[in-house]
Amino acid sequence: MNEPIVMTEIKDRVTVLTMNYRPHNLMGPTMYRALLDEFDAALTRGSRAILLRSGLRHFSAGAEVSLFPDRIARQGKGLIDPLEVLRAFETLPVPIVAAVNGTCLGGGFEVVLACDYSVVAESAKIGSVEVALGLHPLLGGIQRQVLRAGPARAKEMSMLGRRYDAATLERWGVINLVVPDDKLDEAALSVAQELAAGPTIAHGVTKQLVRIALNEGLNAADEAMFELQMPIWASQDLKRGLEVFDKTGPGTAEFGGN
Repeated sequence: MNEPIVMTEIKDRVTVLTMNYRPHNLMGPTMYRALLDEFDAALTRGSRAILLRSGLRHFSAGAEVSLFPDRIARQGKGLIDPLEVLRAFETLPVPIVAAVNGTCLGGGFEVVLACDYSVVAESAKIGSVEVALGLHPLLGGIQRQVLRAGPARAKEMSMLGRRYDAATLERWGVINLVVPDDKLDEAALSVAQELAAGPTIAHGVTKQLVRIALNEGLNAADEAMFELQMPIWASQDLKRGLEVFDKTGPGTAEFGGN
């Protein structure tokens, strides 16, 4: 019996998705479809955060390059639209946390950049290595590197094709948190659980405003803010937060995600 490409485990309010696409968790339509299907399933079951990790030695060795000759023949068009993948990550109304181990290259790095929070093992090696094939990042990696580290670093990462240590990328603001290797799973799950315990509707609106600010600018985000925040004002979580604040102070509310 074939092993699943993505294994699913439910830990309270967090859906843990473990990539298991042997031998190297290569990124392409097979992996992307599996992940997007699991995102939909997580929402259906009411999960309030997703933790994306690898069950293999490495997070991902990059793209499924065996498909590239066909893509050349199709003038670069792939079997799945990269915008569909990026929108699925960035418009998902719950946070996605990536736990990165081992090597994380090319398309794997781009998946991490599409997540909302990244926890990375200190021994991990990460980079955009597509230049070795005569390519550059194809899943929005360049743009997201610009936003996180600035144009100079984005050009360096994409044009030189180096592998960087986790501490360097944390210092540049490309990733969120570096932890000892033996603490990766614990730390990543802790972050995901903290996010899942928060006000889910507010988190979803946060993701929307960030996306608008990045894609359309600060003024557009300001203009959209009031309307986007309306579901927060109608949420039960806000009512809970205010009630508990009056009784026991800030940071003590237990949110229900509604």
